[in-house]
Formats: sequence, C-alpha cells, structure tokens
Amino acid sequence: MSFYRFLLRLAVLFVALAGLSTLSTSYAANTPDHVVAKVDGTDITEADITLALADLGDSIQQIPEAQRRDYVITYLADIRLGAKAARDAKLADDAEFKRRIAYQTDRMLFEDYNAAQAKKAVTDETMRALYTDTVKNLKPETEIRASHILVETEDQAKDIEKRLKAGEDFAKLATELSKDPGSGKQGGDLGFFTKDRMVPEFSAAAFALTIGQVSEPVKSQFGYHVIKLTEKREKPVPTFDEVKDQIEQFMFRRSQQETIQNLRTAAKIERLDPPAAPAPAAQ
Repeated sequence: MSFYRFLLRLAVLFVALAGLSTLSTSYAANTPDHVVAKVDGTDITEADITLALADLGDSIQQIPEAQRRDYVITYLADIRLGAKAARDAKLADDAEFKRRIAYQTDRMLFEDYNAAQAKKAVTDETMRALYTDTVKNLKPETEIRASHILVETEDQAKDIEKRLKAGEDFAKLATELSKDPGSGKQGGDLGFFTKDRMVPEFSAAAFALTIGQVSEPVKSQFGYHVIKLTEKREKPVPTFDEVKDQIEQFMFRRSQQETIQNLRTAAKIERLDPPAAPAPAAQ
C-alpha cells in the first residue's frame, strides 16, 4: 500500500469514528418514547429499537455499529408491514397462532415474575448476611507459594538439582529450561495454591518442604519437577467486595429455584400422560 493510500484510509477511519461519536451522543439523549420513524401512521420508538437490539443479539454483530441503528429501524418497519399484512390475511385468528401467542406470553410473564422475585430477595443486606454466615464456618486452610522447573526426563531434573546446589539461580534456570510455558516465563513462580489445586505427587512434595528448600526430582503426569518452596501462610478470607458478584449470582439462582418450587407446592398439578420409561442402566 502506498503512503498516500494509507493516509486516505486513515482519514476515512477518523471521519467514521467522529460520525459514530456524534450519533451515539445524540441517540443517548433520546427518551424511550422518542419516535424515530412512522409506518403507515404507527410509531417506532427508541424503546422498540432497544427491544429489537436485545432480540437480534449476536446476529447483527457483523453489521458496523454506525449502521446498526438504521438496520434495526428498517427491520422494525418490515415487521410492522408484515404484521399488518398477516392481520389483513386473518392469520391472527388461526388457532395455532393463538396457541403460540399464549405460550410466549406465559413464558415471558414467568421469566419476569421469577426475576422480580429474585430481585426482591437479593439485596445488599441478604448478600452480606450470607457472606458473614459462610465466612464464620470456613475452616483455616494452608496455602503455599512455590516455584518449579518442569523437564521431560529424570536425568534433566537431576542435572538441574546439581546446578542449584552449586549456587545457580532458580528463577534463571526456570526461565531457560522449564517446559511449563506459563510459570517458566515467571521464573517458575506458580503463585499461592492449596493442596487440592495440584496433582497429588506435586502437592505432597511441595507441602513437605520448608521455606527456601528445593526438592529432589518429582515425577508427575507432566514430566519431572524440581520444586522450591518460597512462602507458606493461612489462606486469607476473601472480602465481601471480592466475592460479591459470585454471591449475587448464587442467590439469584437459588431464589429462582425457590420461587418455582413454592409455586409447584401451592398448585395442583395433574400428569395425565403416561410417565416416561426409565433409562436403561449403564453397562
């Protein structure tokens, strides 16, 4: 590409970005009831665009953002025109269509009710109460910080062990020789971990070390490790803010499960079709 063509493409990009910025600012100021188009006298509003964008989801990701809004307005106009034509053709009176409408209405109402109940149940107060109760029952757990050098053969591991005893730097050897692409770049550092986070052979050897001690070669499914223990501590309890998102998700799902279970308990549900045959036992 020539230098001048590069400058032209750059100029086009800047213009597009500037236009997108202006469009985004003006659209953001519109209210949900703001009318953006009319189709045979019926309004298309900002709220309609928001619903359509949520419904279309990933299917319009390939459309540039600057053109996405115009696409959705055209899409909504087509829907209005098609829906009017369908009503004129009496499709709305079809029994199967009415069943589909009833099903979709029930489904959306159920989802909205379930979400509303969960929103009432999941508050900052209830989340903090669950956090406090959970933390109170946590048992102290030891975790260590260790580094390792991973190689393919026992002879390679023994040679590394000799070089370390001769005074060579562990981190330098790990960077040069370890076949673990993650920790190798960090001088072999694996960070803090509890015993259950590593394969048994590795954990048994690492947790048996004293701080600063280097292990003999340890065989695992990954190869041979030379391990150095650098720190040992009681695993710190996470703060509320650190786990708030997980607590919220857990309580939201639990509330939804409780809501539907309470509805089932209070209702009279009759199954008139024969029960499904049990699945055959695995051989």
